[in-house]
Amino acid sequence: MPSPLLPETVRYVWRPHPHGTPAEPVVRQWLGEQLDCADDAVPLVRDVLGRPRLSASQAGFDVNWSHSGDGLLIGLGEGLAIGADLERIRPRPRALDLARRFLAASEVDWLAGLPSDLRTLAFIRLWCVKEAVLKAHGRGLAFGLDKLVFAEDAGTLRLYACDRALGEPADWSLHEFEPHPGYRAALAWRPQPR
Repeated sequence: MPSPLLPETVRYVWRPHPHGTPAEPVVRQWLGEQLDCADDAVPLVRDVLGRPRLSASQAGFDVNWSHSGDGLLIGLGEGLAIGADLERIRPRPRALDLARRFLAASEVDWLAGLPSDLRTLAFIRLWCVKEAVLKAHGRGLAFGLDKLVFAEDAGTLRLYACDRALGEPADWSLHEFEPHPGYRAALAWRPQPR
């Protein structure tokens, strides 16, 4: 799906996807359309950490996807490492407890300072951008949500600090959006290492 906010090297699609059904066949179908090959010829493999990758025959492309509720978000980057996260918007009564356990202190303070009616969406947004960056990095949540720090700047979440293994904050680009009513999503990308 083209977007004026994204570079031509980043593509994504949101698809309805019944909860509990495998996503990979849907991902393969969309990738086949994007890469101009049959679904069963899409060279999708898993690395040693289980992250999906496109094999050497599609060098230069990276794929990532996320599903939540009854939705699926797929991202494809050309010349980029890409991460995607999708979250269904629903009440999160333990959002502050989770934030205190997993997020940076400044992020917890930001969330705690928001009115309760705004806190759930802010928590979901923060979770989405963090997970998207960590998935693009290749380690996912196991790397640690507290190893990157975001702050809101003019209504947009921006990466202000991160563990050196993630590079510099300026290396990362982010796109937060609502792919479908009732969902929040984030794509994160940086140039692929040479």
